[in-house]
Amino acid sequence: MIFSELYSAYYNAVAEILKKAVKEPINKSDIRKIVNRYAFSESIINIEPALIEEKWQLLLPNGITPIKEEPKMPLTNIEKRWLKAIFQDPRIKLFTDDTLDFPDVEPLFTNEDYYIFDKYNDGDSFEDKEYIANFRTALDGIRNKYPLIIKMKNRYNEDICFKFFPKYMEYSEKDDKFRLISNDKHYGGTINMGRVISCEKYNDRLKYQKHTKRNSKNKTVVFELIDERNALERVLMHFAHFEKQVEKVEEEKYRVTINYDKDDETEIVIRILSFGQMVKVIEPNSFVDLIKDRLLKQKSCGL
Repeated sequence: MIFSELYSAYYNAVAEILKKAVKEPINKSDIRKIVNRYAFSESIINIEPALIEEKWQLLLPNGITPIKEEPKMPLTNIEKRWLKAIFQDPRIKLFTDDTLDFPDVEPLFTNEDYYIFDKYNDGDSFEDKEYIANFRTALDGIRNKYPLIIKMKNRYNEDICFKFFPKYMEYSEKDDKFRLISNDKHYGGTINMGRVISCEKYNDRLKYQKHTKRNSKNKTVVFELIDERNALERVLMHFAHFEKQVEKVEEEKYRVTINYDKDDETEIVIRILSFGQMVKVIEPNSFVDLIKDRLLKQKSCGL
């Protein structure tokens, strides 16, 4: 329940459903439209039956709610504690200069509460002022769709400079680095933000060149999942920032397709293995071989 409460996806979706049901009867089609807008696409698997079958006693069979007033959602103590913990993350400074504190609560967790054993130690300098300025300029370029001019270090530690249109930003948890994805054909359209010396808005005209990553960079893995010990919710949380599709195959069994970048393949293997026997990779065969190789290495090391 902590995950649902922190992210508030279920709460916001159900609140919107109840707001409509306070005014007029609501049907399944209305529920699905609201869930798709305010929650995750796969949330319909849980929300619709819980409301229609009255597991959550919020809607009557005729589609109205016994609640008289539209629901309001003040922050709970656990949300305050989670927000306080999140604002201790150095990456938050990439997005805002605001500080947040709730003096009446303690943070839900601190950096000393967990140890990440499968992440490289040379992550980006998230608290460096120049890194923050470059990151914010790149992010603004993505949001407002204008070209950038970047000066950066290449793999030979040489300074290079080029112009391009930014597309989106992605984060590798394994590498602890941000990557800027662009339409530029150089470097496969991928720029490591840690190598960027300066990033500025390019004020002259620049022709947009459509470019996509090489097909070899785009990968897919398909696995079956048995929803024991809340495995489905944990998988959706674990892979929240990857493009994915979820299909219910039978009772408590789901088929999950994850789309990922080749650079994240090792991270994907580690995450899937962390779910043990509740997850079984079924395709492609090349990924199945990666799972087998990883398990054999663990066995040989006595892990």
